[in-house]
Amino acid sequence: MNSKKIKLLSFDDLLKQELKNPEFKKGFELETKKLEMSLAIINLRKKKKISQAKLAEKIGMKQSAVGRIEAGKQNLTIETLQKIAFALNKELVVGFR
Repeated sequence: MNSKKIKLLSFDDLLKQELKNPEFKKGFELETKKLEMSLAIINLRKKKKISQAKLAEKIGMKQSAVGRIEAGKQNLTIETLQKIAFALNKELVVGFR
């Protein structure tokens, strides 16, 4: 019988450990920003009671493209973000901290 103990890490502890790796941290932060943008678009669209199909029509895209945007699977250009902002009667603000 093997008497080695296995230490299990919580997700938070594992994430904290992984974020020490600069390459992992860069990828994690990129994906986090994509998801934040996706959620912002979803929330605004739903608040305005606009379907994905209607938003797609307003910005000159197919509904499937809006679905990919909202799933965080589409790289967005400033131009596309501006079209989305205009379609949702919002101002696009881009900045650095």
